Amino acid sequence: MSMIASFYNGKSILITGATGFMGKVLMEKLFRTSPDLKVIYILVRPKAGQTTQQRVFQILNSKLFEKVKEVCPNVHEKIRAVYADLNQNDFAISKEDMQELLSCTNIVFHCAATVRFDDHLRHAVQLNVTATQQLLLMASQMPKLEAFIHISTAFSNCNLTHIDEVIYPCPVEPKQIIDSMEWLDDAIIDEITPKLIGDRPNTYTYTKALGEMVVQQESGNMNIAIIRPSIVGATWQEPFPGWVDNLNGPSGLIIAAGKGFLRSIRATPMAVADLIPVDTVVNLTLAVGWYTAVHRPKSTLIYHCTSGNLNPCNWGKMGFQVLATFEKVPLERAFRRPNADFTTNTITSQYWNAVSHRAPAIIYDFYLRLTGRKPRMTKVMNRLLRNVSMLEYFVNRSWEWSTHNTEMLMSELSPEDQRVFNFDVRQLNWLEYIENYVLGVKKYLLKEDMAGIPEAKQHLKRLRNIHYLFNTALFLIAWRLLIARSQMARNVWFFIVSFCYKFLSYFRASSTLKV
Repeated sequence: MSMIASFYNGKSILITGATGFMGKVLMEKLFRTSPDLKVIYILVRPKAGQTTQQRVFQILNSKLFEKVKEVCPNVHEKIRAVYADLNQNDFAISKEDMQELLSCTNIVFHCAATVRFDDHLRHAVQLNVTATQQLLLMASQMPKLEAFIHISTAFSNCNLTHIDEVIYPCPVEPKQIIDSMEWLDDAIIDEITPKLIGDRPNTYTYTKALGEMVVQQESGNMNIAIIRPSIVGATWQEPFPGWVDNLNGPSGLIIAAGKGFLRSIRATPMAVADLIPVDTVVNLTLAVGWYTAVHRPKSTLIYHCTSGNLNPCNWGKMGFQVLATFEKVPLERAFRRPNADFTTNTITSQYWNAVSHRAPAIIYDFYLRLTGRKPRMTKVMNRLLRNVSMLEYFVNRSWEWSTHNTEMLMSELSPEDQRVFNFDVRQLNWLEYIENYVLGVKKYLLKEDMAGIPEAKQHLKRLRNIHYLFNTALFLIAWRLLIARSQMARNVWFFIVSFCYKFLSYFRASSTLKV
């Protein structure tokens, strides 16, 4: 019997960010391996016209939870949705709900965060720093609390090349940043943001670093641990390979390339693509929760959940693997209309030109206007290019993360726990994982029918032929214009034609003599 699974049975667990990608997988794993847990509290706010309970039902009725319903048929009764808004003081939780949370919670998993790279500093501070501070204050009032697990990011200190499992201080104290966000207007915040984040690329990595400082400063006597995952991708093994439900990280790039929106990205081929499957992160998280509660380390331990040091895969290799998968399992056309696609599927490490991406979008929008339809491709392409530009920092650099604590924890687990809560990324086969990833994007994110693969392959072939024809025509037009303006170009052209003619004549004569 798994010690970790047994530990969570009978526990009352609070999860923030439970409606997010990682939060869903975390809930699924808990219910599947510890079906006798008492309750999972999740902080939810109404969204898109749905009540909190409707959002919970939508999550539980997804394919992700199919196996859970077999081992835990009463899973609906074990989820307690608590109305909360992390943008409000005390999260706007009612007094009755707050009292229940404070008196019953045994374990806290703090997964909630804004992951938008271009988020305004005020909003990023509120969700990644202030909300963490308020949750820690709540946790300090929980008499039954056994462990508080904070999910950060391996890129919180991406301004460094080698990153140890320690908390690095920021020049300005988190409390000063929190206080200043309350009275500074947006214009001043916009002006000082570049100075505050320094050599970090965006507000996300900066505020996640501030959040870690808050955890360190507000930990008190609580048993706290911090987990730093790198780029979180689709599931590797559990509950089944390739499950994904958001556009973050590689998922958006896979869709953009597979749909024909993205022809190339600016990346360093040999830079390590430090991708980590979401189920690997969840397994480590649950193992850390158990270890922190049972062994009660004297200080806050940081665990890096990365792949680059143990099982590296660079961006060039990953790009080729994605392309190879497209040949087997191409994504369907971007729109149902046959004239919707305007470019082909490639991911390269060459420097790309934004004009080459926008021009087809502008042409296609012009066509839509002529046919009385609403233009949309330029807007889609601008959004895509903006997102890709924000990823450039991460696809052109490599980092080294020490993993002493993660390896120590692995050695502390029994063989059964190492199997049930496997976070050993050295066992990951990248070729198989990327293929399952693309399949998962097609099935679970885009909701495409796998029966349409033969048609999609034919469509991909047509697009490739159009691409070759277009490039050939473009080359001939450009060369003809050049010939008309340059005597040297005409001489080169006549030499090439003459050489080809003589070669064909020689080949024909040789064939005749042999006969």
